Amino acid sequence: MRTPYQIIKDHYAASDRGDLDGMLADLAPDAAWTEMDGFPCRGTHVGREAIVREVFQRLGAEFDGYTFRLERLLDAGSSVVGIGDYSGTFKATGKSFHARVTHVWDVRDGKIVRFEQFTDTLRVADCMR
Repeated sequence: MRTPYQIIKDHYAASDRGDLDGMLADLAPDAAWTEMDGFPCRGTHVGREAIVREVFQRLGAEFDGYTFRLERLLDAGSSVVGIGDYSGTFKATGKSFHARVTHVWDVRDGKIVRFEQFTDTLRVADCMR
């Protein structure tokens, strides 16, 4: 059985490939995905369909070149912390942004059950105005 660290590492590798199915492969059906207040897809989204619709599809529709670049991945047992950078260009304004970000993941029984994002939402909001 893969460790929580390997599961999240595999998620990020799928993200780098643009492989949404790979990103979702280890997501529990009732996973809770929380984006910070002030972020375009803020709130807690529960379940794969809601996460895809409210997070991934929305970011893809509203931003050009939206990316996450992983800098460090920290193993904390059943929790894993990813630290890196977001960047992209908001389509409606043509403005770009760059923001540091931390992701906190919880894995139980080989499935991702919780994700929480911490980022500088002001940098993102500035590109949207």
